[in-house]
Amino acid sequence: MDDSQNITNAHTAEASSAVVVRPVTTNPSNQRGVQLADPELQKIIDARHHDPFSVLGKHSSGGIDIVRAFVPGTHEVRLPAVNASMQRIPNTDLFEWRGEAGRLQSPYQLQWIDDAGHEHLTHDPYSFLPQLSDFDLHLFSEGKHWHAYRILGAHAHSSGGVNGILFATWAPNAERVSVIGNFNRWDGRCHPMRCRGGTGVWELFIPGLQAGELYKFEIRGRSGRILEKSDPYGQAFECRPKTASIVAGDTPYQWLDSAWIERRKNNDWLHTPLSVYEVHLGSWQRDDHGDFLNYKELAHRLVSHVQALGFTHIQLLPITEHPFDGSWGYQTTGYFAPTSRFGSPDEFRYFVDYCHRHNIGVLLDWAPGHFPKDAHALAEFDGTPLYEHEDPRRGEHRDWGTLIYNYGRNEVKNFLLSSALFWLQEYHIDGLRVDAVASILYLDYSRQPGDWLPNIHGGNENLEAIDFLRELNTVVHGEFHGCLMIAEESTAWPQVTRPTWVGGLGFSMKWNMGWMHDTLTYFSKDPVHRHYHHDQLTFGLLYAFTENFVLPLSHDEVVHGKSSLLNKMPGDDWQRFANLRLLYTYMFTYPGKKILFMGGEFGQGTEWNHDATLDWYVLQYPLHHGVLQLVGDLNRLYCHHEEFYRHDFEPEGFEWIDCHDASQSIISYQRKAKDKFLIVVLNFTPVPRKNYRIGVPREGVYREILNSDSQFYGGSNMGNGQGLFAEAVPWMNQNYSLSITLPPLAGIVIERDTRN
Repeated sequence: MDDSQNITNAHTAEASSAVVVRPVTTNPSNQRGVQLADPELQKIIDARHHDPFSVLGKHSSGGIDIVRAFVPGTHEVRLPAVNASMQRIPNTDLFEWRGEAGRLQSPYQLQWIDDAGHEHLTHDPYSFLPQLSDFDLHLFSEGKHWHAYRILGAHAHSSGGVNGILFATWAPNAERVSVIGNFNRWDGRCHPMRCRGGTGVWELFIPGLQAGELYKFEIRGRSGRILEKSDPYGQAFECRPKTASIVAGDTPYQWLDSAWIERRKNNDWLHTPLSVYEVHLGSWQRDDHGDFLNYKELAHRLVSHVQALGFTHIQLLPITEHPFDGSWGYQTTGYFAPTSRFGSPDEFRYFVDYCHRHNIGVLLDWAPGHFPKDAHALAEFDGTPLYEHEDPRRGEHRDWGTLIYNYGRNEVKNFLLSSALFWLQEYHIDGLRVDAVASILYLDYSRQPGDWLPNIHGGNENLEAIDFLRELNTVVHGEFHGCLMIAEESTAWPQVTRPTWVGGLGFSMKWNMGWMHDTLTYFSKDPVHRHYHHDQLTFGLLYAFTENFVLPLSHDEVVHGKSSLLNKMPGDDWQRFANLRLLYTYMFTYPGKKILFMGGEFGQGTEWNHDATLDWYVLQYPLHHGVLQLVGDLNRLYCHHEEFYRHDFEPEGFEWIDCHDASQSIISYQRKAKDKFLIVVLNFTPVPRKNYRIGVPREGVYREILNSDSQFYGGSNMGNGQGLFAEAVPWMNQNYSLSITLPPLAGIVIERDTRN
């Protein structure tokens, strides 16, 4: 769950890419107040016709073809194919031609000169048959169209050899839907769409348009209210505060990551390393003027940094389009578009491609639990609660000021499912971190008694949402082998990462929020008091293998007064850095995959601020640089030693040596794989422990392979550099033991030397 601030609702007209002005017709009498005898024509003039194709375009009656067109802002409209002018219906901008049936073939062209003197020659949009197949629409209505983004939205399209853009949107309760943009001066009368019956889908093919056009949907609700909405399926948007959608290009990106994709398909992610660097692109680094870097610049800089530190993956805070920087991307309005803050869709494809070509995976934070109330986006999309629940007891997050998806509607589930698959298919994303899963699962999440509605069985489980999550995970794992679905789930909901066929939710992994909370609470204590809280170090092993856990030290822990990780640590400067190094040593040697938010890798002192870059200047100071060195070495230790990753999710990979030494605040354990093992000993006090005895399973020579107190990391350099010899002294339920030097506020990793 994100801690981001609530988004402010922006009035669409103020935030639009263009001022929406109704153009004045050249007809001297204008057409305000005009009442025609034919009510169908009157509806076209009033821009409230539910089926404009029944009036506009070509129609045959009694051996006569009748062609009608609505073209504001012109004196004359011609039909070049028959060399004829169309007649204006008096006092309107409707034009009509009547001729012998069969004389004019569809699709035909219209020709006119607008009031600015520009000549237009284009095929009549109302001369084309429906373009979307009944099968596609059926699948969408059933909630089973996995690639709905390919039919809804705006796409380059060809019909009968004529090129243009096919627009489609879902608005079942609208009276009329139009496409508006620069191409029609944002006039909703010009391009009303065709409704595809009971599906609630509206479509219109507009010939001659190309990629790059700005557009929105103008929607007239049943109440007569006019709304201007950006495209829910839009694949590109203007940069905030502008809100228009952009027709995306149709030229395929030339991916160069086939080797990575093939390896990913065969990757045994349960038993391979996963160490994730979590990044907010807008505040990681900026250019010399304080402006955002673009996706290409970010790719080169981030990959260089992440490779040097040994992380396996980058996880991006949501880059799905969002209007408010302060939401960090978690209040999404564009579920199919990378934010334009950092460049174009193809530039983001380059970002992912470049990461893959340098053996770095890319995970995307994805927020299907709620959406903002902004007037230009999903809220009351067709004038009614459509994507959201109507009842605020189910449809609104009180804490966040956002709306909750109605997971019981097939089309809403299809929207979200299609979004998830879109990022995996079209952008080669390696997995999704699903935000705020607890808020999705529970009907009473963060609600007072009486402010929520139970399910049909009287419980607090959101049954429709549970079905959605299970279907989501089943489809993703079935279609994209090796891709990960990671839940940020903060409760004790059972079987989050177990298969759906045994009753689980089907996620690959789950953030271990309990471990994070207990660990950071423990580390915040003065070492003199830590022996009273020893259970916060040991309790997590009671449930560590009930789920596939990721250990998160994420963005949520370093904002809103929580302080940076460094400044959570007690003591003077030396002790705070020693504690931080100990925390990282504990995390990287503990069972579970790893995630560390940017800035943590060098011990940033200030809280994260989304409006400013990280404090990179601190790397000139030895203690900060030492933390950076340690994080790199811990990553390499974790990734190169099977003992640390092979059984991250299985109990055979962990064995306590001693979890009872609360009086000295020391714990020790083995990490194991096959017949190999490593010894980890952690001292949570600033008191050095010489001749500290620990049990080991075998005889022989042992050596220290990592010490967080090393001088290379800014420590006191106390340790066991000369090697250790196992004695036949039974200790801690082991047949052999070592006498070691345990440095202050430090962790050490010991390996049995098999070279001799």
